[in-house]
Amino acid sequence: MAAENITTLLISLVALGAIALGYVRGRAYGKLGILAWLQSVLLMAPWLLFFGLFAFGIYLNFVAVLVLFVLATAAYIYVGRQMRALGQNELIRQRLERLLEKSGDAATEPSAEALKTGTDGAISVEAPQKERATAELNPIPAEDLAAIKSIFGIDTFFATESIPYQEGAIFKGNLRGEPVETLKRLEASLKERLGDVRYRLYLINGPEDRPVVIALPTRNEPQPASTGQWVLATVLWIATLVTCLERGGLQSNFDIFAQPDRWTETLPIGLSLMAVLICHEAGHWFMARRHGVRLGPSFLLPAWQLGSFGGLTRIESILPNRSVLFDIAFAGPAAGGVLSLLFLVLGLFLSPQSGHLPIPAEILQGSLLVGILSRSILGDALQAATIPIHPFVVVGWLGLVITALNLIPAGQLDGGRMIQAVYGRKLAGRATFVSLVGLAIFSLGNPIALYWSVLVLFLQRQPERPSQEELTEPDDNRAALCLLALFLMLTVLLPLSPALAGRLGIGLETSPALML
Repeated sequence: MAAENITTLLISLVALGAIALGYVRGRAYGKLGILAWLQSVLLMAPWLLFFGLFAFGIYLNFVAVLVLFVLATAAYIYVGRQMRALGQNELIRQRLERLLEKSGDAATEPSAEALKTGTDGAISVEAPQKERATAELNPIPAEDLAAIKSIFGIDTFFATESIPYQEGAIFKGNLRGEPVETLKRLEASLKERLGDVRYRLYLINGPEDRPVVIALPTRNEPQPASTGQWVLATVLWIATLVTCLERGGLQSNFDIFAQPDRWTETLPIGLSLMAVLICHEAGHWFMARRHGVRLGPSFLLPAWQLGSFGGLTRIESILPNRSVLFDIAFAGPAAGGVLSLLFLVLGLFLSPQSGHLPIPAEILQGSLLVGILSRSILGDALQAATIPIHPFVVVGWLGLVITALNLIPAGQLDGGRMIQAVYGRKLAGRATFVSLVGLAIFSLGNPIALYWSVLVLFLQRQPERPSQEELTEPDDNRAALCLLALFLMLTVLLPLSPALAGRLGIGLETSPALML
């Protein structure tokens, strides 16, 4: 295999692997799952076709790319309508099955001796002798434990065993209703019995891959950030502003600390880069506010190489479900990434007329996405040894790199939270391990990867805490957006091989490539 094809082959394998995984997951849900998988494929199809043709030296112009996106969007909408129509029929069928199941409960549920009816009419499980002995060791007060047990019933969650856990308890049993509705009913019943919200209920998959209910005291939930944390966040924001200005000075071949009188020359790049960071964090805050979730201060990480590595934002509320986790994690990279892409494209269009930052053409080989966009917009001008670019190109590229680093599927990074939301905690843990190994390998030749791997290892490697209702997976639109974000992350971070750069004509005197 030729070495120049390794990059293209890697991206192709990742994309095909994601499509295959989606098909396997979707097939288990019948026709509805296949349609959901097809939506994901349609969302990625323009990119796959674009890069597939690129691998053969065929480059699409903006009109062709626009037509691809319009056709893919129309097909996506059509498949979505088919899914909604099929989903309504499936919902009716499931309701009929539940009605039939309830009609046979008398033959399948425990005998009357195993059930206990309270004075308020609630039905709960009478614990066996062994369970009662275990419950005596439970840190929950006896009256609270009895109140929690009384909320379970044959129409919500049929509890069969309680196990002490931290300062609460785990209740094993059988889920009888829809997860979202069941959790709401259990919470309302518990509040009615206790008169306040002193315990939080979590409906998650247990170690045996069966639903369990966990009750934990609310006093142990995340607390709002302290004054010291807000002061630290403010200091880091100021430090990040300085490093962004320093990055702008270095791009103009001077050090702002050595020549502070030239500080105004650093503003175009420095402030634009800060705008990308602010937009990223604002995306998180906007989506969190929309879902009623409280976030802590954003701790920006200053970096001389990039201006910043992005920010660390702590979630200070208990998340209601995995979809909310995905929305909050995705909103930041989406906002910052779109703004960075706009800076990059605008800078490339402005470069022929007002580009005044000369860079070696080979630098554009550092990113697959940046190289392809540069070739599409600047054309044969990339064949020169030195290319004058607009400062917005630098801002856009740096912003995309910062966004891509935060999309790496590891721990509590945005990418890690997205993987945890869509695919669950087990796969998120494996993705974190693979990502850290990959960062360790890349760090052998890239100091940025070394710094980032150290930060992730010590600050962000742990997964996000579970949501209250972990059983319901995010919809397929969110799954498709997750795959798209990871795909774009690879195209930003993976470099062009010399052979592919030669096909594009970046920094090399080659014959023009075939353009469509």
